[in-house]
Amino acid sequence: MAVKASTTPKAATKKSSSVQEYYYGTGKRKTSVARVRLYKNGKGDITINDKVGTEYLTPSSLINTLIVPLKLTSLTKKFDISVKVEGGGKVSQAEAIRHGVSRALLKYDESLRATLKKAGLLTRDPRVKERKKPGLKKARRAPQFSKR
Repeated sequence: MAVKASTTPKAATKKSSSVQEYYYGTGKRKTSVARVRLYKNGKGDITINDKVGTEYLTPSSLINTLIVPLKLTSLTKKFDISVKVEGGGKVSQAEAIRHGVSRALLKYDESLRATLKKAGLLTRDPRVKERKKPGLKKARRAPQFSKR
């Protein structure tokens, strides 16, 4: 039995021309992965996983963490930030977003590289949890020794 293909023309499925221009960057930290979009001509709004930034990252210090690259480059109110983030905890996610924002800013203006690099915002933090080894209780914790 053959299945009929849909008869809708391809032109009908195109997106409208009012799509905003954005700069994309992927940030990572531990097991967190953040897909960041910086929208041009924004007001400084932050959206994380379809929630307001302050609602998603409860302590305001975490919001301050992720806007460090924008403050450093004096572009705080120039972009709206939209993020999809998964994995890890809230602090790890905030640092992954910060890394993604830094990388997206490079797509916007390559001359910001020196400023961001000097602040250490372009380097992915490589520290991850060490794996558990056989015969041990944790990664390095050996079972308690019993003399008798």
